[in-house]
Amino acid sequence: MTTRIGVVTFPGSLDDSDARRAIRIAGGEAVALWHRDKDLRKQQVDAVVLPGGFSYGDYLRCGAIARFSPIMEPVVEQAKAGMPVLGICNGFQVLCETHLLPGALTRNDHLHFICRDQRLRVENDTTAWTSDYERGQEIVVPLKNGEGGYVADERTLDELEGEGRVVFRYLDGNPNGSRRDIAGITNEAGNVVGLMPHPEHAVEALTGPTTDGLGFFTSALKKLVAS
Repeated sequence: MTTRIGVVTFPGSLDDSDARRAIRIAGGEAVALWHRDKDLRKQQVDAVVLPGGFSYGDYLRCGAIARFSPIMEPVVEQAKAGMPVLGICNGFQVLCETHLLPGALTRNDHLHFICRDQRLRVENDTTAWTSDYERGQEIVVPLKNGEGGYVADERTLDELEGEGRVVFRYLDGNPNGSRRDIAGITNEAGNVVGLMPHPEHAVEALTGPTTDGLGFFTSALKKLVAS
């Protein structure tokens, strides 16, 4: 049976189709989920991706309205039960708003939207979404955000560092003012990962700067098959 990974579309999502394509390239079955869906069991998905974009136009605060979409109730419930969930860019913001991940994403410190190929260092290769990488490995994936600065209080940052929950760190300069150059983090169980860069845009040579992002999706598929 093919592993099914759902991708949520909120009003204003714009990278949902790219995420579904990345899942297919990795060998999984991509399932389109609508933000008003209330039951993940009907869709029979094994994991969920919250994609990038501008959910609800970011009119209140990035991810703050999407956090109340009907689909987020079962997503939060299943994530707490161990289902793999990946939040990319706006999806990372939604995960922080739901408190599945700590901290928040704020306006870039230079107050400009940034779009560039970004070098990252893998800090944790044990999560559901990073097992196909090696700790210390350097990868390149696109980055595009206006509110990508990761912030948290010092105690939370120390806990993330001490527990090995920083998953990715920016290299070649901090692009948005994220504390301690943090580009992505995970929850304590390692099944929920959020990051600001876009691995779904780096899954094949034809369309991406590298294929370095493919490992996110192959990691999840292998994890799900193994479990």
